[in-house]
Amino acid sequence: MSYLDEVEELLTLAIRAKASDLHISVGHPPILRRAGVLVPVPRKKALSSQDTYQMAMVLLTEIQGKRLVEEREIDFSYDFKGRARFRANIYFQSGSVSIALRSIPAQIPTIEKLNLPLVLHKFAKATQGFVLITGPSGHGKSTTLAALIDEINHSRGDHIVTIEDPIEYIFKDDKAIIDQREVYKDTLSFSRALKSTFRQDPDVIMVGEMRDLETMSTALTLAETGHLVFSTLHTNSAAQTIHRIVDSFPAGQQNQIRAQLSGALLGVVSQRLVPRIKGGLIPVCEILFNTPAVANLTRENKIHEIPLVIETSAKDGMVSLNRSLAEKVTGKEISLETALSYSLNPTELKMLIGKKY
Repeated sequence: MSYLDEVEELLTLAIRAKASDLHISVGHPPILRRAGVLVPVPRKKALSSQDTYQMAMVLLTEIQGKRLVEEREIDFSYDFKGRARFRANIYFQSGSVSIALRSIPAQIPTIEKLNLPLVLHKFAKATQGFVLITGPSGHGKSTTLAALIDEINHSRGDHIVTIEDPIEYIFKDDKAIIDQREVYKDTLSFSRALKSTFRQDPDVIMVGEMRDLETMSTALTLAETGHLVFSTLHTNSAAQTIHRIVDSFPAGQQNQIRAQLSGALLGVVSQRLVPRIKGGLIPVCEILFNTPAVANLTRENKIHEIPLVIETSAKDGMVSLNRSLAEKVTGKEISLETALSYSLNPTELKMLIGKKY
């Protein structure tokens, strides 16, 4: 079997198995991730350094292959015969090539389909401000962003610009005009592309990831100047997200950034994908809306008090991670052991669940 045939067989298997990821690495057979669990592909031998390199070359264009050799890693998207799309990262480890492929559903799911809290629709109805979707890698941030952007696409005639590395979901224009820009292919960097949007007459801007101070600063300015801006960060809570943004700036600018955030922020969704009792994964979310109380705490650098505001502001649509976990436990969707392993405050979670029982 040729390396092309081998790669195509593995991608077909991943699609059929509804795997979220496919891993190709030296010394192991190809491995699928299903419902969060890594499972070797049956009847496949451990791969050699030559195997993984040749399989990488099947996936890459000539230009991408040169970039991999020069930069030692590369992010890109891969369209498999129009049947499915994959977000891919190919990288060197111990001198050999490894490949990680993440499956991207062809259909962009809705908030309802994703089992996300319906209060998230409020973000898609907004016309100005800054919305951040946060959480660890591989916990559905990009999919939540896509659901929100596509909801806007189907509901109003906006100009939407996305800046991604790589482009994952492909949006089909409905009521909106959507321009999708890929870093390294359509632009040289997130920050450069974001600055250019000032001259592109956008209503909505989606930044796949805020990787540097310049991107954060420009995104904040855009949100302040009449645009609706969506982005992601790898943080574990709403309060940590605000800290991360503020702490990214020099000390002399931090008061100004807190003031900007207090005015421009619409909200933060911190999400996890948690294993269900019945199999598969279900999202649990902490949701923060930037009410006057939250804005005041941000301005006054009392960010450590924000979790208490979230806990006591259910009427405003806010929910803490522990409350979300507790609801899933009492609803028999996830086990107590699973909930405790994902909680940032297990003692409080036990008390919440005790009250519910």
